[in-house]
Amino acid sequence: MDETYRAPVTDGDRNRAGLAIQLVAAATGVTADRMRGRVRLGAAECRARWLAMYLSYVTYGWPLERVGHAFGLNRATAAAACRWAEDERDRPTLDAMLDRLERCVREVLDAPVCELPA
Repeated sequence: MDETYRAPVTDGDRNRAGLAIQLVAAATGVTADRMRGRVRLGAAECRARWLAMYLSYVTYGWPLERVGHAFGLNRATAAAACRWAEDERDRPTLDAMLDRLERCVREVLDAPVCELPA
């Protein structure tokens, strides 16, 4: 009997996680599909997904459990991702990239919602 626990995740959380994934994909060249893959990821894909998780943690102010759930992972994985990304911010090029991505996310979220006609 497979009763895997799945935390409820809102569409808004999925959209925001998707935004982080797309921005990291554009900045790193790792495709969003590879980051979302359910197979074992290579080093580049894994680290790109970690960056997207960290970006979500920092810019959205989400607790680690929420980050993990939004990415379909657990809290421990989100915590490991954020620790790695925080340590990597000592690299000036990665730190500058994350600063740019954080500004991009804030610009998108601070913009007024555009209602589309039905």
